[in-house]
Amino acid sequence: MADQRNRPYADAYWESRDGLRLHYRDYTGGGDGRPLILCLPGLTRNARDYASLAERLAPDWRVLALDFRGRGESQSAKDPMSYVPLTYLQDVEALLEDQGIERFVAFGTSLGGIVTMLLASVERNRIAGALLNDVGPEIEAAGLSRIRGYVGRNTWHPTWLHAARALAEANSDVFPDYTIEGWLAMAKRLYRLNSAGRIVLDYDMRIAEPFRMPGNEAGPDMWRTLDALAGRPALVLRGERSDILSEKTAAAMGVRLGGRADVVTVPAVGHAPTLDEPTSIRAISRLLDKVLEPVPA
Repeated sequence: MADQRNRPYADAYWESRDGLRLHYRDYTGGGDGRPLILCLPGLTRNARDYASLAERLAPDWRVLALDFRGRGESQSAKDPMSYVPLTYLQDVEALLEDQGIERFVAFGTSLGGIVTMLLASVERNRIAGALLNDVGPEIEAAGLSRIRGYVGRNTWHPTWLHAARALAEANSDVFPDYTIEGWLAMAKRLYRLNSAGRIVLDYDMRIAEPFRMPGNEAGPDMWRTLDALAGRPALVLRGERSDILSEKTAAAMGVRLGGRADVVTVPAVGHAPTLDEPTSIRAISRLLDKVLEPVPA
């Protein structure tokens, strides 16, 4: 077992309703009655995506960063058709029940943002605010096509540097200002070292099976689920180069969410902002300040 004494988080687990052992990182903080922050990652991502943000926000806030089923340290599903947003929603609800969580702020990137909107529609009384990172009720066709083109492709690399260079070649238009150090850091969030000594993607390749079927990207009418966040503190982040969330959709989301919501464009990045950009850091700080304000009568 890995030594956790010098880690800023504890590894913890909960059980899904269909019996899977699911993992999250628990960054202890808060303790003054403020809601915890629940971090939900993107389609091929995991809890490591939120490490920098969580370390920045703890100990003022308790932060839980989840691995969805089939990612990171979470168990893979027996049925690949359970890799859909409505099942992820049920998994998150099981965690809320397991931990007795009464109030939370949801941070959702891409797929995690879709789950955040679904979560708001069924847990409106418990959600204290939300960050939707480069995702909305309408997803651009070009972005979906791009994701379908790579998700589930079982690639591997002999070294971390090879993995970083492959990421740079494929994503230089998304993060044009990244150095090799930035690509290495991303590789270590996306990949893991397997027992054969290969650097492999850290997710079950079968997550692609339902995603490749048209109509399975989100589920119900996502504009109606977004409405559950109206009046709550909310932040819509959009990468300036995003091919997933259009400028038009982001603007419409701001109108729909009302006066306690901000729509912020992160310059010079695509899908999706890492949440470490100065623009993102400032916007997140404003969101959390609003969460701590007294609720309007």
